[in-house]
Amino acid sequence: MRPRGRGPPAGGSGAAKLGVNMTADNKASLELQSLFRDEWEAHLRNDPFFATVTGDKRYNDRLPELGEAAAEREVQELRTFLERLTRLDRAKLGEADRLNADIFRQLKESALAELEFHAYRMPLNRMGGFHTALADVTTLIAFDTTRDYEDYLARLAGFPAFCEGAIGLLREGLKSGMTQPRIALEGTEGSISAFIVDDPTQSVLFEPFRAVRESLTAVERDRMQAEARRVIEGAVVPAYRSLLRFMVETYLPGARETIAASDLPDGKRFYEHRIRMHVSPGVSPSEIHAIGRREVERIRGEMEAVRRKVGFPGDHAAFGEWLRREARFFAETPEQLMKEVAYILKRMDGELPRLFGTLPRLPYGIRRVPDSVAPQTTTAYYQEGSGDGSRAGYYYVNTYDLPSRPLYELEALSLHEAVPGHHLQIALQQELTDLPEFRRFESFTAFTEGWGLYAERLGLEAGFYTDPYSDYGRLTYEMWRACRLVVDTGMHALGWSRDRAITYVVGQTALTELNVRNEVDRYITMPGQALAYKMGELKILELRRRAQSRLGDRFDVRAFHDAVLRDGGAPLDVLEAKIQHWIEA
Repeated sequence: MRPRGRGPPAGGSGAAKLGVNMTADNKASLELQSLFRDEWEAHLRNDPFFATVTGDKRYNDRLPELGEAAAEREVQELRTFLERLTRLDRAKLGEADRLNADIFRQLKESALAELEFHAYRMPLNRMGGFHTALADVTTLIAFDTTRDYEDYLARLAGFPAFCEGAIGLLREGLKSGMTQPRIALEGTEGSISAFIVDDPTQSVLFEPFRAVRESLTAVERDRMQAEARRVIEGAVVPAYRSLLRFMVETYLPGARETIAASDLPDGKRFYEHRIRMHVSPGVSPSEIHAIGRREVERIRGEMEAVRRKVGFPGDHAAFGEWLRREARFFAETPEQLMKEVAYILKRMDGELPRLFGTLPRLPYGIRRVPDSVAPQTTTAYYQEGSGDGSRAGYYYVNTYDLPSRPLYELEALSLHEAVPGHHLQIALQQELTDLPEFRRFESFTAFTEGWGLYAERLGLEAGFYTDPYSDYGRLTYEMWRACRLVVDTGMHALGWSRDRAITYVVGQTALTELNVRNEVDRYITMPGQALAYKMGELKILELRRRAQSRLGDRFDVRAFHDAVLRDGGAPLDVLEAKIQHWIEA
């Protein structure tokens, strides 16, 4: 999707207004911009993978330094940056600078808290981790020049030290009690052993060397392919063997048997921090749990109405079981599944101008989830493009175990991950070149995932879900996110077991049991993250209802969506203040 002739960069008008500091003290503003630049450079140095994600190639030959010393250095850096922010005279900043300063503070205070709680001692989770990061980030590089290949070879050569650093953190986690739950890491061995190959050319890490650019000489191609084989065979594969042995013999046997974040050192405060980071300050686990219960009851009524509409004779549970087994709802081949996805998104591309005044210039594509992580990862995810426009965004679809990928879920799933969901929102944010870099590339989970869930609902306004089973799939996905409020808080704060959480989600949705187990294990290993979807969506819906009520016939959905998105992601309280100002203006 690439709109033509749309004039200035996406969101330019709104962001340009925020970028003007007519009443600002120039010295204070310059000091703030210097702070932002210094912290940004430190962020890129400390996390070369993140630098690659943003399109900055300066650190493409490096891996992040993993270890207690590196973590302590980051703690001190963040404290220094926050102290510099505190010393600035806020009264001398203009409106845009104050907004950026407030968002910067929230982001960096959350990052500092993560380090102070020693969350870095758990460098892998159900979705992957340090051991899959190099393969993931490799897909973000164009490999156009000899330097691109040389940088990647340097990263491969540095992998053993990187891996050893991560093992050191895992050992510290075992000593301090900061470990992932053993039960939620079942299958992690497979995501490690997938990188252990006898033939280095069969490694996914060799992929960039399979078709070296024709612009390189034959001598260069032969040299780099030989070096890649040597490094993968002699350094990378042995590192993965050591990691697998450590996981099987030491980490998994020593990992905690409990699942709750509250069981971690200072776990109650840690979970409250995760809620602040992923959702919003000032809301408790019990309040979120109650909201989830109410949403589950409401959505259940809508699901029952669809079941009656299609004339199914059994109850809710029987309908869910029938949907999970009915052959017509499942693709026979991965290619068929991907074609269905492509058709849905091409239809939505044509509807976007009716819903948005400003669209991103960056296109997106679709890809299959890599085989190395497909069995234990979720049903789909989005990988953002580069800020400079040189790399498209990609929607990854899991084609592993096709009987667990029902077609009636595809419309909701695709609208969430691609357009008008993650791709549209994130690409627009990256194109706001008048914002500080951290505003373009860092995010707030409740905003990003709340928008993704809201985007699923927008399909109703764009002519989707006309098939009742697809509409049931939409409701199942909404129910899934409501269930997250119940089971995440249930497991991490209210004493729920893993089996109780799985049984609860299976009973309320039409999701297959494999998906549910993978999801619940994800919530266990990523406390609080799953709360962001429904809580963020509820806030956006509340703001839309408020705007419609206040503006009446003057309400324009395209203008509302532009107001939500045009200044990039923000904490929910900042979003609310911004939309209230837009309504009044």
